[in-house]
Amino acid sequence: MINPSKQDLIPQITIDCVIFGYESRQLKVLIPKLDFNGDFWALPSGFVQQNDDIDIAAQKILQFRTGIENLYLEQFRVFGKVARNHAAFLDRLIELNSDRLSLGESSKEDYDWFTKRFIAIGYYALVDIGKVQPQKSSIDQTIEWHPVQELPTMILDHQEIVELALKTLRRDLDVKLNAFNLLPDTFTMKEVQEVYETISGEEFWRTNFQKKILDLDVLERLEKKFTGAANKAPYLYRFKYR
Repeated sequence: MINPSKQDLIPQITIDCVIFGYESRQLKVLIPKLDFNGDFWALPSGFVQQNDDIDIAAQKILQFRTGIENLYLEQFRVFGKVARNHAAFLDRLIELNSDRLSLGESSKEDYDWFTKRFIAIGYYALVDIGKVQPQKSSIDQTIEWHPVQELPTMILDHQEIVELALKTLRRDLDVKLNAFNLLPDTFTMKEVQEVYETISGEEFWRTNFQKKILDLDVLERLEKKFTGAANKAPYLYRFKYR
């Protein structure tokens, strides 16, 4: 435990982050596995210091986990059901790790702190997966990318949080034009179409999609991408507002 009851934290508030990356036509989520006996997988999460803005607290969590400053993030949902607490999860964790965890007098206050009802503020982040340097916390065994369709079973309501983050991302695609944050700094129009199709689960006609994107006037066209055949080489683009 990290003795949260003795720190200057806002009680019963967490920030849970869904970190999306894109690779090989797959949308992926960065998920740690806790370093305890049992299969405990959880979204990158954290508490809020009394003197931190909520967005600043989220940025700190995401920067630590990815090694990237000023990444794209959106607050998308607050999770606050009456029954939302860590008691069942924590009891099972203690049961399987009694040699490392106990409910002695020194930890009783922290146990009570953890097992009250918690409200979670959900954020999703979009990152260029090639720039991410995944960072484990002190209680993680691993932290790895998982395809969004092949996620491990996670604790609490973290599966629901991912599902709602994905739903929100799909809804935001044409409104916030945020899918470009999943791509490298320069990209081809084909790569733009592939990331849109991967997120939406739909296929688009190439000419219609290209016209739609170019009409938005958010891309800067650069030199052609070298492929060995100059007459067929696609143009590279860069997002104007990243």
